[in-house]
Amino acid sequence: MTFFLLFQTTSLAVEEVLLNVDDNNIPTQNVNKVFEEDDKYTLYEKIQDIKAKEVKNTDSSAYLLDGILTKKFEAGIVEKMHFFGYYRAAADIDVSEGGDTLYDFSAIQAGINGKFRGGENYYEARFRFDRQDGYSFIQALPIDIYVANASIPHHTVILGNTRTPTGYEGSRSDTIIPFVARAQISRNFGNTRKLGLRVKGNYDLVEYDIGGYSSDTYFRSFFPGVEFAGWLSLKPLGKTNGKYGKLNVGGGITAGQNDIDYTVSGVYVGYEYKNFMANFEYAYADGYNGARTISSNKAEGLYSTVGYKLTPKLQFLARYDQYTPDKNFQDDIRREYSAGINYFIKGQALKIMLNYVFCQNDLFEDSHRVILGTQIIL
Repeated sequence: MTFFLLFQTTSLAVEEVLLNVDDNNIPTQNVNKVFEEDDKYTLYEKIQDIKAKEVKNTDSSAYLLDGILTKKFEAGIVEKMHFFGYYRAAADIDVSEGGDTLYDFSAIQAGINGKFRGGENYYEARFRFDRQDGYSFIQALPIDIYVANASIPHHTVILGNTRTPTGYEGSRSDTIIPFVARAQISRNFGNTRKLGLRVKGNYDLVEYDIGGYSSDTYFRSFFPGVEFAGWLSLKPLGKTNGKYGKLNVGGGITAGQNDIDYTVSGVYVGYEYKNFMANFEYAYADGYNGARTISSNKAEGLYSTVGYKLTPKLQFLARYDQYTPDKNFQDDIRREYSAGINYFIKGQALKIMLNYVFCQNDLFEDSHRVILGTQIIL
């Protein structure tokens, strides 16, 4: 889980800045420098330093311009402020007979994050500027709006509007998911933000994310009901320093009320060793309140992904994804077979994604899609 990231550069030191809580890490404070307005480095030198960055960690987000766009204040309630922008888009080409091409801006975002003066108190205000179907511009504009405290060892307490821990992939940032699109259970059951109070804990052998929220999404109504969301992960290899890889075995439940009562439960297993990764996630919903809709259906799904990094910059992926949107209608089972290539130019801060997806549906015609995606985090 990463709240912060420190870029390792070849020449100039840059500031460690607050990341989206979806990256799932506890903040740790280091003594670092930022590029101040009166420092000795020219803009050209700063740009050259950015070009020289090698970002090898792709498990968390990174910023291209963190040093330049981070400001320290000598006085006032705010100690540090970092300005950032995020762009993610894809050309989705349906290569089936009669198919068309759609260019989708899945993320155009900007905001600020940083640290308050005194103690371990942090903040973020992130806004979305791309259109969201079914919601007004004002409803979709605020995304992550929160304050956080990390004064308790191994813990972060967060108050505000954040992504809930509904499923493993469903709770993670768009910036670090392996494919352009989420798996079907993630995009139907999870991938949604709600206003509430949550506690995240991270130890060598266990981590957890527990919170209580309003069941509203996208500020459509004021507190229509209460939602609980919790996720627990065990890390049996957490004390081996990666010698045998990383093993994550987890599960969780989301339950609440918003016109209907709903419960989503799931389990996850993930393993990483050097350049190899594999995972499996299953989820069952007795009603759900996801980013797309509220549904009273009993639904279930699963996916499994394998990946290998041929080089630190080049990753190959394959995924099987199955989803049943209504358990009372077993004739509708939707399967997706995906293959992907990720090229990390500057880690997750600048990457290119190429996916092929074969969609096999019991009720609809099968389709073949090629998706070319780009991601830039400034």
